[in-house]
Amino acid sequence: MTALTVRLPNSVHQKIRELAERDEISVNQFIAAAVSEKMASVMTLDYLKQEAAKGSRSDFDRYLNLVPNVPAAAGDELPNH
Repeated sequence: MTALTVRLPNSVHQKIRELAERDEISVNQFIAAAVSEKMASVMTLDYLKQEAAKGSRSDFDRYLNLVPNVPAAAGDELPNH
């Protein structure tokens, strides 16, 4: 495990302490979980961007054109606004 010094505004540190206490975990656990969540979010966006770059508009249009042009099934209609 690695130790890391992070400078936080006092107000942020206090709020982290309150939230960690509410969750009955340590401040370190709270920060590690928050960083892990952010890391997962960034990595997911990177993955989705990479996958999207592999797509092509022509493939999309080809598959969309396979969808029959029929009225929506009962219960699948768009709401009237």
